[in-house]
Amino acid sequence: MELNVLDLLKPVRERLAELDRLLADPQVLADQVRYREAARERSRTQELVVLGDEYEKLLRLIADDKNALAENPEGEVAEIARQELEELIPQKEKIERRLQAKLLPPDPEDSKNAIVEIRAGTGGEEAALFVADLFRMYSRFAESKGWRIDVMNSNPTGLGGFKEIIFSLEGDGVYGELKYESGVHRVQRVPATEASGRVHTSAASVAVLPEAEEIELKIDPNELRIDVFRSSGPGGQSVNTTDSAVRITHVPTGTVVSCQDEKSQLKNKVKAMMVLRARLLDRLRSEQAEKVSKTRRTMIGSGDRSEKIRTYNFPQNRVTDHRLGLTVYALERIKDGELDELIEAAKRFELERRMRSIESGKERVGESG
Repeated sequence: MELNVLDLLKPVRERLAELDRLLADPQVLADQVRYREAARERSRTQELVVLGDEYEKLLRLIADDKNALAENPEGEVAEIARQELEELIPQKEKIERRLQAKLLPPDPEDSKNAIVEIRAGTGGEEAALFVADLFRMYSRFAESKGWRIDVMNSNPTGLGGFKEIIFSLEGDGVYGELKYESGVHRVQRVPATEASGRVHTSAASVAVLPEAEEIELKIDPNELRIDVFRSSGPGGQSVNTTDSAVRITHVPTGTVVSCQDEKSQLKNKVKAMMVLRARLLDRLRSEQAEKVSKTRRTMIGSGDRSEKIRTYNFPQNRVTDHRLGLTVYALERIKDGELDELIEAAKRFELERRMRSIESGKERVGESG
């Protein structure tokens, strides 16, 4: 990775020299707006160059110590070299991560709140119970981050599962943390109703969408069909005596959103519109990305809802992320919301993909990818 990072720093150093010339230009000095913009960019670029210089210095020190060990693997000099390497390598890795983060800024969507939709797939009631497990897992993870969770719509079953549940998460960088969770999740376990003890495989789909603000997407009210109806619980039992549930259909796309968890029709309508905006914006951006470049649709970056991304195997206490080739033998811990290891691995995978994309010329330094 060392040479890759250093290669990416070459245009940054050239840009710093260009900014120095620009800031010395009398015409720029006379234009305060242009001068301030260039000065701010120079400050950011200078910080990156300083980090790069420190990184190069560490690489030289590490190379010197490794050469010393290769020439003479025994003795006092070798011992000093080993001790230095133990200190220098973690420093190098830390600065490397900082450099990569600055060279490849995050997706601007990462700071947004998110809307999460979980739906039961194959597996009947067991799949619905798995949806409830996933909802609990994400709820626990959200609690550990201090995020606010709000259920927007749910379709519960008689045994405590959900055919579908949609909820919003509000907090710092929610979408950036959870966006890689989109896809098909599988569970392998013995259902409580299985008398023979046979392991069943069930599935649920997860969709994580960035919350869309009204200013991002204008929806023509004339393109909406709004229906109201009575909320219902498991078995069709009435849980409301008024028409408080809301169903909104976006006629041009056929997108349908229902919300019934609130007793107020107005609150259900507000929540339904929030989900509708997120879905339509996600659809619009997916279409745009498809037109721009099919090559950017990668295992993690595509957000393909139909893709099998993870398996939770109860008999083996195993969770496997199929995109990353990562297996963790700590199912109960992950089920309780300790997702950081999986999420950080997904972020590293995406970071490496983007580094390769820049090296091949498909992405430029500074693009959000």
